[in-house]
Amino acid sequence: MSELRRAVLLDSSAILALLDASDVNHRTAVSVATSLGKEKRPVFLTSALVFEPHALLLRKLGRTVAREWLLRSGLAVVRATMEEEAAARELISLHEDKDWSLCDALSFVVVERRRAAGAFSFDHHFRQAGRFRVWGLGT
Repeated sequence: MSELRRAVLLDSSAILALLDASDVNHRTAVSVATSLGKEKRPVFLTSALVFEPHALLLRKLGRTVAREWLLRSGLAVVRATMEEEAAARELISLHEDKDWSLCDALSFVVVERRRAAGAFSFDHHFRQAGRFRVWGLGT
């Protein structure tokens, strides 16, 4: 995906909320996804975000849902560079007061450095980062 300016990073929390009708954020997730579609905003994952939601779906919704999502989602994947991975580690080292995962930090770096529109997430860490627009939280 060469042009990310209108694109929105799709976080694991949003993926789970979309696929799990019993998730507390399910209705909001469907509403946000519909709005993003109407705005013609493409969504993407980082390379790290391919692994995290698969594990989450496997644990919460079972292997059939996890396998189907992994093999059939067709979502665009942005491969993080070594520099972006190093910047994510640096971001964690600079914020000792935060419990951001490496996957979260990499998401922040990719969205910011590639000038994406923001992220679709229900993870409070994305709002805590305060670096870009977050769809889902407070929607």
